[in-house]
Amino acid sequence: MDREELADLINEAGEPGYRAKQILDAVYRQRVESLDQISTLPAEFRESLARNGVSVGAPRIEQKFVSQDGTVRYLIAFADGQSVEAVWMPEGDGGEAGDGSEAGEEAQETRSRPGRSTICISSQVGCAVDCQFCLTALLGIKRNLSAGDIVGQVCAVLKDQQVSPPEDRINLVFMGMGEPFLNYDNFTKAARLLVENVGIAERRMTVSTAGIVPRIYDFGRERIRPKLAISLNASNDLLRTRLMPLNKKWNLEMLIAAARTFPLRTRECITFEYVLMGGVNDEPSNAKEVAELVRGMRCKVNLIALNPGPGVEFATPSPERVLAFQNSLRASGVPAFVRRPRGRDIFAACGQLKRTVESATPASSLHSISPARE
Repeated sequence: MDREELADLINEAGEPGYRAKQILDAVYRQRVESLDQISTLPAEFRESLARNGVSVGAPRIEQKFVSQDGTVRYLIAFADGQSVEAVWMPEGDGGEAGDGSEAGEEAQETRSRPGRSTICISSQVGCAVDCQFCLTALLGIKRNLSAGDIVGQVCAVLKDQQVSPPEDRINLVFMGMGEPFLNYDNFTKAARLLVENVGIAERRMTVSTAGIVPRIYDFGRERIRPKLAISLNASNDLLRTRLMPLNKKWNLEMLIAAARTFPLRTRECITFEYVLMGGVNDEPSNAKEVAELVRGMRCKVNLIALNPGPGVEFATPSPERVLAFQNSLRASGVPAFVRRPRGRDIFAACGQLKRTVESATPASSLHSISPARE
């Protein structure tokens, strides 16, 4: 519930208005997991809420996987038995969330800033977009997450890591499982809750879309909105349709037109994400086509060497080809950055999420922690 919905609930119960603030503080700042833990509320009111089906609804951390680089992949379960994954990247993300940080990725050429960490969260259980190079796409779509499910992931990770914004500098990226713009209302409500109640500034949040063009226009009109990143991944329609079937519905001409008219704020730019696949979309000709697509736009391009995984037919390009692609873009005047993978050894990097349950992960590559045994 947002503040207005909670105020209505309080009013209907005949309680004073300040109860709303007490509940919001308890849920979003103290991160309680049950009504019984909200000690500022009278016991009779807590019992009344419970009788009327009101609950905190906190998700449960079911499992944690810790990478050699400190990245943590969380399997987070909800009351209906469904689960998603979120990723914690401690310090060293190297820049604002607006530089397009992917799950498990960080900037190659920027310095670590103490106290700044990144959380990557999911917006759907599975994904319907069906990008051919993404492990999450193999799951299909199971359901949308509610706004509470989305915010609950953040609260669960913050509580586990014992950090609290704004005192701790937290970047947040909607780049986990799912396509946020196919769960638009819940995603935008979650963004508002995170800003107004959790304390994460919108300038420290970024959302990535595969290119749901009508929602890009809608997003530009939001009162509270994270920064925008667009998954490009191909330099022409033929190639993009092969890699991202949704290009049949919203092609590059439509996508770039929406990006060019997107209302950018002061010092803001659009991030284009480009996953490089060896011998597929990493040729010099592809780099020239990308430069032409974004020419004159206030933007940057983040290059991500494909993160491998079972069931994905594409190969990771050599570092030399990645560097050549970056240099070609820069020579054309396009700011381009290479993302260093984080958490790849635990399947926490871009495009690798949600293999914990659906496929066996090699035990030799993981440090698994069960919260119940900690």
